[in-house]
Amino acid sequence: MTRYADFHRRSIEDRDGFWAEQAALIDWQVPFDQVCDYSNPPFARWFPGGRTNLCHNAVDRHLKDRAAQNALIFVSTETNQERVYSFAELHAEVQRMAASLQALGVKQGDRVLIYMPMIPEAAFAMLACTRIGAIHSVVFGGFASVSLASRIDDAEPTVIVSADAGSRGGKVVAYKPLLDEAISLAAHKPAKVLMVNRGLVPFTPVAGRDEDYAALREQHRHTEVPCTWVDSTHPSYTLYTSGTTGKPKGVQRDTGGYAVALAASMKHIFCGNAGETYFSTSDIGWVVGHSYIIYGPLIAGMATIMYEGLPIRPDAAIWWSLVEKYKVTVMFSAPTAVRVLKKQDPAALKKHDLSSLRALFLAGEPLDEPTAKWIAEALGKPIIDNYWQTETGWPILTICNGVEQAPSKFGSPGKAVYGYNVQLLDESTGEALTEPNQKGVVAIEGPLPPGCMQTVWRDDERFVKTYWSSVPGKMVYSTFDWGIKDEDGYFFILGRTDDVINVAGHRLGTREIEESISSHPAVAEVAVVGVADTLKGQVAVAFAVLKDPSLAATEADAKALEASVMKVVDEQLGAVARPARVRFVSVLPKTRSGKLLRRAIQAVCEGRDPGDLTTMEDPAALQQVKDLVGG
Repeated sequence: MTRYADFHRRSIEDRDGFWAEQAALIDWQVPFDQVCDYSNPPFARWFPGGRTNLCHNAVDRHLKDRAAQNALIFVSTETNQERVYSFAELHAEVQRMAASLQALGVKQGDRVLIYMPMIPEAAFAMLACTRIGAIHSVVFGGFASVSLASRIDDAEPTVIVSADAGSRGGKVVAYKPLLDEAISLAAHKPAKVLMVNRGLVPFTPVAGRDEDYAALREQHRHTEVPCTWVDSTHPSYTLYTSGTTGKPKGVQRDTGGYAVALAASMKHIFCGNAGETYFSTSDIGWVVGHSYIIYGPLIAGMATIMYEGLPIRPDAAIWWSLVEKYKVTVMFSAPTAVRVLKKQDPAALKKHDLSSLRALFLAGEPLDEPTAKWIAEALGKPIIDNYWQTETGWPILTICNGVEQAPSKFGSPGKAVYGYNVQLLDESTGEALTEPNQKGVVAIEGPLPPGCMQTVWRDDERFVKTYWSSVPGKMVYSTFDWGIKDEDGYFFILGRTDDVINVAGHRLGTREIEESISSHPAVAEVAVVGVADTLKGQVAVAFAVLKDPSLAATEADAKALEASVMKVVDEQLGAVARPARVRFVSVLPKTRSGKLLRRAIQAVCEGRDPGDLTTMEDPAALQQVKDLVGG
């Protein structure tokens, strides 16, 4: 094994030589002329001159050696369905979907918007688009009409692929009315809507626009659709970043660079091998679903599990039963999901044989130390945190055990990943911070490595202005996160630069306070926000979910517990970081993908309109906050 420090250094100092080697992990129809064209910073063109195809690398190239091997494993605890597709069967289904899209007029370069639940047809649609050189834009299923309409207008799809409904927690969520309303609101009208009818809700097709997928699929039972070889720099998809205000921001991804980045990450980060099984618990509407449900595992020749359902239904052992049944070797989930499991019967983690599982990867939000320790001890498996963004498409910080075995540190996502020249910069001067444990903005020197965003869809100016212009005097990519790096090179993420609380001149990251409160034995989960204060400018206010709600059953109990939590913060961070209030709630406001709605909590605390809440899982959660603060 190579020393990781040398591996990383080479990826920066001999960038082209390093990435030329990684490019050999995928198939090219035409070799590239150049590894990286960075003649127009900050726009990087990876492997220009090369021609390849994402679907070919995910599906077709495996037919020779593993046609009968599992490729896509669909499990729905919502509809009690389970279906396994071999690589040969997946190849056939993707061609049927591709032929159906072509029959509806989709050509290379056209956009296809996919608004789907977690069902196999969603995967077929994504792969079919990349097969024929169309650009897919997946919108999280269940997004409300106004949000969906804004994405329709930005992407201008030729066709929308959707379904009658999804299901969550046993409750059917009708998609068709939301989609019809969104199209009526949108200025752009798609020529066709391809409907997958699951039979969950009745709906009326719009004459002349809506097409039935089952009927088209039957017509194209034997249609062969060859892969369209595209330039490496050809866009593969756009994905809208969540939480944006105003016009949605479409992250545009290329084809060749993305395929290479994913192939390399499967080898060096996830240590996944062809013939094994990968289980990511995300949704295809998010970047993890794109990279590590669909493309990454399939490019590596692994089977991938696509799961529709909750982690605790029918019981808290459901995920682990799938690990046992399908001999999952690599699993990828989110800290939020682990915190949900933490509140369940611990026996659920011991019911199934997890001997096949090598590691559990967690990402999506900061992983606090108590949660990391709990799941590590409960599973007896390595827990590997990783930090990245929709914009990067694959991890920025983690442990690359495929290069050199290294320990994780609780609370840290790890070290800078190969290809990423990560720096901590002083917010005011832009100077690099070189001493250990100095707090700065996490930034990346250009060019961004393969697989990262090319630009903002149809808005190069916004790409430069948003990501490359925030640090004075330097053109560097800002993650908009605070971080520190310890003496061993491990990074710790301290929260968003725009979630910083300025308390009487002291700048505090919400993340630091959350980490401290999480270590209190009574606390299961916490969100900290900065709230305007006439005396101090801002004060921190915490909302905590207790492991045992009865601990705050009376007002006296709640006050005593609040004082106890504050004492922990005093002891760990000092009195300056002590929240003004710690309030106890039964559930925190979150999106359906598990992200905390800190901005909405802050807005309610300050008596402001919380804005777009279409992705909120449970409206009652925010109402609890309103009731507590008297809003």
